[in-house]
Amino acid sequence: MIAVIQRVSKASVAIDGLVKSSISQGLLVLLGVAHDDNSEDVEWLSKKICDMRIFSDIEGKMNLSVKEIGGDILLVSQFTLHAQTKKGNRPSFIEAARPEIAIPLYEEMISAISIALGKEVFTGTFGADMKVELLNDGPVTIIIDSKNKK
Repeated sequence: MIAVIQRVSKASVAIDGLVKSSISQGLLVLLGVAHDDNSEDVEWLSKKICDMRIFSDIEGKMNLSVKEIGGDILLVSQFTLHAQTKKGNRPSFIEAARPEIAIPLYEEMISAISIALGKEVFTGTFGADMKVELLNDGPVTIIIDSKNKK
């Protein structure tokens, strides 16, 4: 699993011109599920996302997690994070999981983050054509791959 984690002042996702979800201060997480991902990836990555200390404390140091500041998380599925670009100019998405694998893991991630965060996780809609807006705070953008835990 690959996650692009962005610290935001606000973020939203719209489908067909209607806002499905929006958050104020927190994290926008773009999540790509690979064909060989499993529940262990979900467990590890959900904890990483919720415990990552990328929010400023009173001294201005990145020392607080999204949980500690009471922030929200907007989780959006994005298979294009698994694009292979070595050959030619058209990306290959062969590493991205098919919906029958990706949807249950995406839903498992929603649940795992919600439990770790202690509140609702806001989402896009899997497979939909979504318009994502955000105001990146910092900017702070972190990329995590569950296959690179060490």
